Amino acid sequence: MSKPSQPKHAISPTRAEDFPEWYQQVVKAADLAENSETRGCMVIKPWGYGIWELIQRQLDQRFKETGHQNAYFPLLIPVSYLEKEAEHAEGFATECAVVTHHRLEAVKDEETGRTRMVPTGELAEPYVVRPTSETIIGAAFSRWIESYRDLPLLINQWANVMRWEMRPRLFLRTAEFLWQEGHTAHETREEALEETRMIHRLYTGFLRDHLAIPVIPGEKTENERFPGAEMTLTVEAMVQDRKAIQAGTSHYLGQNFAHAQDISFTGRDGSVQHAHTTSWGVSTRLIGTLIMAHSDDDGLVCPPRVAPWQIVILPVAPKPESREAVFESCQALAETLRHQSYCGEPLRVHVDTREMNGGVKKWEWIKKGAPVRIEIGPRDIETRKVCVQRRDRAANEKEFMPKEDFLRGVGEMLDSVHHMLLERARGFRDAHITGCADMAAFDDHWAADNPGWLLTAWNGTPAQEEEISKRHKITIRCLPVDHAMLPGEAVETAGSNCILTGEPAPQLALWGRSY
Repeated sequence: MSKPSQPKHAISPTRAEDFPEWYQQVVKAADLAENSETRGCMVIKPWGYGIWELIQRQLDQRFKETGHQNAYFPLLIPVSYLEKEAEHAEGFATECAVVTHHRLEAVKDEETGRTRMVPTGELAEPYVVRPTSETIIGAAFSRWIESYRDLPLLINQWANVMRWEMRPRLFLRTAEFLWQEGHTAHETREEALEETRMIHRLYTGFLRDHLAIPVIPGEKTENERFPGAEMTLTVEAMVQDRKAIQAGTSHYLGQNFAHAQDISFTGRDGSVQHAHTTSWGVSTRLIGTLIMAHSDDDGLVCPPRVAPWQIVILPVAPKPESREAVFESCQALAETLRHQSYCGEPLRVHVDTREMNGGVKKWEWIKKGAPVRIEIGPRDIETRKVCVQRRDRAANEKEFMPKEDFLRGVGEMLDSVHHMLLERARGFRDAHITGCADMAAFDDHWAADNPGWLLTAWNGTPAQEEEISKRHKITIRCLPVDHAMLPGEAVETAGSNCILTGEPAPQLALWGRSY
């Protein structure tokens, strides 16, 4: 007896067979990015960059609505600036690319006849290619701020940064990546803390409402804080191999950088005071998070609000005599759709008129994750119907509906796709967060490769946390700030006494393996 045939998928290997390789193949099949000639750096291709442009535009609007302005600061940072804030500099020291010369000299090799370009003109002071900009932006703030009347100062920068990665992976860890970094200065600790928490809430809402990714917002432990910060808030996402991704962070820096960079001002009482500062950011890592959270064994699944094309129309014209009428019908539908709005923006619609096999085109858009595909053929023109296929459903699932009904309900359909992805991701996450109050069970849990997250009560010291982290190759992803966002059963099972010491614990800790 022959074995039942396995379902065929566009991506090989599947998630279950080899998740890391599946991820790489999804990036390739969706034509999102590729490795470049520069080790550790990537080329972001138009479809991938289109997703980033939408993330950037939609986030930028939120920043401006909360009073922030964009500026730009130098790529090269003097080493002496990092030396002013020792803890911060040490935190990034092993990841810094250093510029030591300012020109090249052509030197001809007498044996080979080849010309080599040799660095010359050594700089009096080296520069680092920015790993983050607290120090150089702090230097600008020290010039810009004189009085309490100049505060708060709310600045954001869209830029690239470089952190030398030993094991790069497209979108998740590359030597160069794109991000936004917010930097603000405030008159009081309370105002700076509120800024830190407000941005934390903004990131939580953005990932939920735009990327359909449910996150657990929380605070990092002392061991996991941003170098030089007094408090780091994080949003942690679970992806489909049950690992965690730190999707965004917001830091209260206290007055540490203000003292180092002399960000001082004349206060209301006439005294000289140092500002309280914050910094916060998300990066192109969001695209990697999106891929791992939603995609399937047929390719990328892209949430509608960040899809470069939300609707792709595929003409089906098997006979030359019907081609013109079908194309005209497709273009007319696209033009009507473009006059509708979704989430405050015109619908993004594409008609694929390339001369190629219809099945090949269909699978290309499946692999690229277009939220809704429409097929129109000669019979559909006669019946005034459209064939609708949604990316959140099986690749072969389709629905024929009157064109007028589709036009009336297209916004609701895109919302439905978004909410289906969100609830699917939330259900998966909650099913893999387990409460644990027993240390033996805690240790046993991590014997598996990717067993999911554990929620425990915690009152241990940083040294105890580090010892557990090294033993199991895990970290405390966060101390959740809103227990309502956690599965209720896990919260109850975690108890209220520290899993390690048995003493009453003031907080819960979420443990997991991460990217």
